[in-house]
Amino acid sequence: MFRKLVPALAITLVTAFSAMAEPVRFAVTDIEGLEALQQEFGSFQKALEEKTGLDIELIPVSSRTAAVEAMNAGHVELVLTGPAEYVIMKQLSDPRIVVAWQRPDYFAQIAVLANGPIRTLKDLKGKKIAFGSVGSTSQHLGPAQALADQGLVYGKDYEGVIISRNVAAEALIRGDIAAIGLNFGHLNSIRKAFPNAAFAVVARGRDLPNDILVARKDIPEDVYVKVREAFLKHGNELMSAVIEGEDNKKFKGGIFITDIKDSDYDYVRSMYRTIGVENFSSFVE
Repeated sequence: MFRKLVPALAITLVTAFSAMAEPVRFAVTDIEGLEALQQEFGSFQKALEEKTGLDIELIPVSSRTAAVEAMNAGHVELVLTGPAEYVIMKQLSDPRIVVAWQRPDYFAQIAVLANGPIRTLKDLKGKKIAFGSVGSTSQHLGPAQALADQGLVYGKDYEGVIISRNVAAEALIRGDIAAIGLNFGHLNSIRKAFPNAAFAVVARGRDLPNDILVARKDIPEDVYVKVREAFLKHGNELMSAVIEGEDNKKFKGGIFITDIKDSDYDYVRSMYRTIGVENFSSFVE
């Protein structure tokens, strides 16, 4: 009987070792290409490996849709995404929430020329307002919601146009559009890029829901627990590693929030409805 048990035990150990050796694959929806991903998250990758004892592998995805497909196909375990993307991803993949990544001063605003004709929100009626990336939390949904909160109906009281940020700033300066919807950090960038122009804010939204790290719904429980506990117990060290990335400076001063639930993103769902989207089964294109 002992002889029979030895091979069985060996197979069990080999299987367990193989499972342990499998890397935990980590993707980010708004970074394209492995080189850019490594530049932004290389330090974080090493820190998370140290705190969890897991082998963390960075996996580039070409789009938010590709991230969902990779998760559903079992090609990634962890995905960091924005609040607008999470709402759609929840519908398509039903991932588990790991932790929220807070971004200080993460809110939407409506900017106009300080010396231009727009002084109040009422002046925007019948005018063109530029939004950034379609479906973006802080460049599209958030600004539209900030206007709706003040009584301006999307697509009715004004004409919304999708224009990239710097091009929109140039159009605003020329007078081709009346305002730009964007977040706090983007407005600061525009002020640096166009030092001879002065901008004013006529509307601000509430702080937006945080970016969120989610796990594939069938992730091994021990892996899920190890990752969550790493953020809970070593949040400061992990955040220090995150903000070594240049674009990740947006998280500076923020914290990781483990007490987070799906209903915390209902505000994002209301923003989608503001722009006329009622079905969350596909990304807004």
